[in-house]
Amino acid sequence: MRDVLDILAALVLAIGAVLSVAAITTGWIAPGRGRAKVLRPRVWGYGTLVAMAGIGTYLFVGPLQGPDMGNFPVAMSGMAVFAAGLYIQRQAMKPARKTSS
Repeated sequence: MRDVLDILAALVLAIGAVLSVAAITTGWIAPGRGRAKVLRPRVWGYGTLVAMAGIGTYLFVGPLQGPDMGNFPVAMSGMAVFAAGLYIQRQAMKPARKTSS
């Protein structure tokens, strides 16, 4: 069962990384309900990439590693990076700031 979870987690992370790179390079976001809310797709892509790195670290160092608590601080750091990625994604839903010259 663990192998199935490892493969499924890697697949979800890879899809997230591909979608974030597509958003960063082309500004394209996959169709869906939340697409209209994203005003800055490139920022959303960076946020997704950061979130995928964080949740990947959390999953593969924490729960999918086993009951060993030695990696707990690293796993929680991954969760903090994931939360930072979500914050960046949230910022992509706000209009860009106007700078005065």
